[in-house]
Amino acid sequence: MPPQPVSDHDPRRSSLTLVFQADPVSIRQALQGMLTCPPLSCLRGEDRGMAELVLAEVLNNVAEHAYAEAGGKVEIRLDGDPRGLRCLVVDEGREMPGGQLPEGRLPCGPYVALDDLPEGGFGWHLIRSLCADLAYARVDGQNRLAFVLATGS
Repeated sequence: MPPQPVSDHDPRRSSLTLVFQADPVSIRQALQGMLTCPPLSCLRGEDRGMAELVLAEVLNNVAEHAYAEAGGKVEIRLDGDPRGLRCLVVDEGREMPGGQLPEGRLPCGPYVALDDLPEGGFGWHLIRSLCADLAYARVDGQNRLAFVLATGS
């Protein structure tokens, strides 16, 4: 087997910061761009898919709940780390209800009326189950959500 090229670039130490509008089209475009750049592009397919899923859920929550109809900007910072992918999402939208992250409880039973679904149910359950060190703070008018996605890369 021929020798593989060696790069000075360590994907576990790469970082990416983006600022974009928190609307569905801009979020979709930003996610597509993030997937083509380190540190996300350096992840294995399974880890990249998990990161995309969590980031899409978090960013869509910002657009839908923090800004609602008002719109606004969101900043995301991704840092490769030996433990995984460290993520920070910052927006200036509305504060989380009660200043805390939703519990992410799944509804009981298979037949729950749409109006009876808990706020923050499926999405926050997914985020909580796939992330470590999940932390939220409201600082100087900004929502700051930090978490780590464990990766095998």
